[in-house]
Amino acid sequence: MSRRSAPGWVPRQHGAWAMLALPLVVGAAHAGLRWWHLLLAAAWAVGYLAFHAAGLWLRSRRKPRYVPPLRAYGMLAIVLGGTAVALEPGVLVWAPLYTVLLTVSLVLAWNRADRSLTNGLVTVLATSVMTLVAQAPHSPDAAAWWLAGVMAAYFTGSLLYVRTMIRERGNRTLHAVSIVFHGVALLAVTAGAAAVGEPTAVVAGTAVVFTLLVARAAAVPLVWPGIRPLAVGLGELAASLALGGLLLAA
Repeated sequence: MSRRSAPGWVPRQHGAWAMLALPLVVGAAHAGLRWWHLLLAAAWAVGYLAFHAAGLWLRSRRKPRYVPPLRAYGMLAIVLGGTAVALEPGVLVWAPLYTVLLTVSLVLAWNRADRSLTNGLVTVLATSVMTLVAQAPHSPDAAAWWLAGVMAAYFTGSLLYVRTMIRERGNRTLHAVSIVFHGVALLAVTAGAAAVGEPTAVVAGTAVVFTLLVARAAAVPLVWPGIRPLAVGLGELAASLALGGLLLAA
């Protein structure tokens, strides 16, 4: 069996990569892209692979077949992450938060709740904060905090929407929660854009994108309840690209 097809080496949740990449890309663009961001991105990606392998190892009650990817990715993540921290030690201010988030997620994996809504929200918070981590060596300004908030709002809404389409299709309570959350997110991110002084085009664009997300959250689970997961994933990719393009112009 090849390494690529062996268990634990390649995550099957391909949609997670957009969630991992977009906040870091947006944050790096806002800070002013430099070569350290490439090192941070490499450490972040390999760290995710190590985290994924660790989750599978814990969920399987420590089966040996998951040890090789955990060991390989873990060692590489330590090297890349350690180098990134050595060059920008100020990022250690985020270490306590990530320690807590990692601990919670691994405990959930041990309890085989790694695909729960709680773990999804933990993941959203972890990846959204990367928008702020990317501001090193400077402290995040108001616009960076707004960008991180937009990331958190978008991916939390995405998490709720996807669950209403796949894992909890037909759950009326979750559908209602998703609609309400998207509506609140629309108001919050639009008001935030104006408050931090974003250009009128960005404020208007943010309002348009999140209005469309509200409409999607409300209508799609009712009109196309049997849509295939691939179509849901492609829709998420399109929404992520649209939002990313807007924020890169912010």
